[in-house]
Amino acid sequence: MNRLADLDWKSYQSRTQHGDAVILLPIGAIEQHGPHMSMNPDVLIPEAISESVASGLTNALVAPAISYGYKSQVKSGGGNFFPGTTCINGKTLIDTIQDVLIALARHGNRRFVLVNGHYENSMFIVEGIDLALESLRRDGIDCNIMLLSYWDYVDQTTIKAVFPDGFTGWDVEHGGVLETSLMLYLHPDLVNMDKTVNHAPATFPPYDRFPPEPSWVPASGTLSSASKATAEHGKLLFRVCVEGIQGSIKTEFA
Repeated sequence: MNRLADLDWKSYQSRTQHGDAVILLPIGAIEQHGPHMSMNPDVLIPEAISESVASGLTNALVAPAISYGYKSQVKSGGGNFFPGTTCINGKTLIDTIQDVLIALARHGNRRFVLVNGHYENSMFIVEGIDLALESLRRDGIDCNIMLLSYWDYVDQTTIKAVFPDGFTGWDVEHGGVLETSLMLYLHPDLVNMDKTVNHAPATFPPYDRFPPEPSWVPASGTLSSASKATAEHGKLLFRVCVEGIQGSIKTEFA
């Protein structure tokens, strides 16, 4: 059993009190991903990857995912003005990361892997980690923490296989082939390919604008078309990410 919250407290204590467990913490967001897909891929994908990674390690546990993320941005997630997209302030995310890490470390855990599934979260997670480590050091507790975004493990060979017609870049993959393929493999019941919208990848000026301009975003909410997504490509992407992350963890925590 690798899901931390499913353990009774005695079993959890026996797995973690010596500090040799690896705790994986998925961090995502509730954000629209077009008319063809549910609003929780940013949670479900890193959660599934974390659970599969944990199953291949000697002593690893997956903590409950942090499901709310930082505000969706126009040029990476379509923007915070779509119904259903439910975001939190950066300070809230920082405080949440800090508090969860401190609590888990005080249980005896010393090795953590934070698996990000929402681009906008990145630097707020970094700040939460930094503040948690600073606080724990004052208590004489030293921890080692890895932070990663699963898409960084998709290598060029896999990109060529999944995007045979050419890859337009991660910046317009919101709700596109990558996330949709993974969801078709992991949670096909949450995807309706009949509702995918064919449109060219979004293009943006080399600056941001505030308040955000909705007209910059395709009406579908996706920044590129998901019409060529397949479960087979999702399986390939999933395997590449899991194997890559497992390798990194084994290297860092050998």
